[in-house]
Amino acid sequence: MRSPFAVLYAGTLLSLTVLGLPFVVAGLLGARGLGTLHRRLVGRLLGEYVEAPGKPPLPAGLIARGRVVLTDPVGWRALFYLVLRLPLGVLGFAAAVALPLGCGWLIGFPLWIRLIQAGPRPDVRLDAASPALGLPLLCAVPVAIRSLSAANRHLARLLLGPARTQRRVRDLEAARATLLADNTDRFRRLERDLHDGTQARLVALAITLSLAEDTLSPTAGPDLPRLRALVDRARTQTDDTVAELRRLTRGIHPVALDGGLDEALTGLAATSPVPVGVHRDLCERPHPVVARAVYFCAAELLTNIAKHSGTRSAELTARAADGRIRLTVRDDDRGDAALGTGLTGLAERLAAVAGILRVDSPPGGPTVVTAELPTRLC
Repeated sequence: MRSPFAVLYAGTLLSLTVLGLPFVVAGLLGARGLGTLHRRLVGRLLGEYVEAPGKPPLPAGLIARGRVVLTDPVGWRALFYLVLRLPLGVLGFAAAVALPLGCGWLIGFPLWIRLIQAGPRPDVRLDAASPALGLPLLCAVPVAIRSLSAANRHLARLLLGPARTQRRVRDLEAARATLLADNTDRFRRLERDLHDGTQARLVALAITLSLAEDTLSPTAGPDLPRLRALVDRARTQTDDTVAELRRLTRGIHPVALDGGLDEALTGLAATSPVPVGVHRDLCERPHPVVARAVYFCAAELLTNIAKHSGTRSAELTARAADGRIRLTVRDDDRGDAALGTGLTGLAERLAAVAGILRVDSPPGGPTVVTAELPTRLC
């Protein structure tokens, strides 16, 4: 661990010249490598899994690569970890080796002193005090080792993992991939429904109109009863086609949101088979994308309550303040719910708009699901 510090020390001394930069780059690369080693040791010896940070990009050219290393936050954080790890290592050695040896010396002090000095001792108070001091210190050894191990785990988790911005970018990339896959499946279903359902209805409508046109033949004269039946059939087919188009487009943009999120949530609660009490305080109007995400989240949570929980009543609360909107759905079921497949997918979709989903469901209930999102998208 000394080599990165030595190289960085040399680079610092030469930092006023161009010659110092290669030393700093080499020191940061060494600190990054030692950080990888310490991350594996923490996982193997202390049982603390630390997520591996992403590798830095490797542009062409030595100068460009050196610039990337100098601006790499992972290398600087690994260097900071090594600096803080040094006193922790010294304290760990003292707690695991020096302190037990000292306690052993204090507990056995009356015996050691008699082996060293023969004959009677005029003052035996020290012989009685040393074991009384050594035994409590020996009992404190496991506590000290556990405390230092916890500090080491926390330090590794804080400095050896990916930076907050890197973790955020990684989460957003995963959420974007999930959202793209979900949208792709949705558009494929929409295309299939339009092809197999709506298109077939429109073809049937065109055939009906052709038959109606045939009844208006000028040679034989119009067949009014048949014409009336065909017109009625065409009107029914038109109504069915319009209804199906509304059903298909409802998943793209809910019509209920045209009157605002407040009215949309009230409508959801009114159509739920489970009695739902609604509490709203939407002083800030959210972004349309956020409002749509909140609407679909509330719809899915109320659907899950009606299908799976067997609850008798539920409560939906929506509040927007300080740039955040919070949706809470509470029911009186038996509890013990978790982020299953449906809620996991919902959490991933919320993550695409910087939202989070929390589930609180102790055994015996109640179950409280909270979704929190920003009211504005950057």
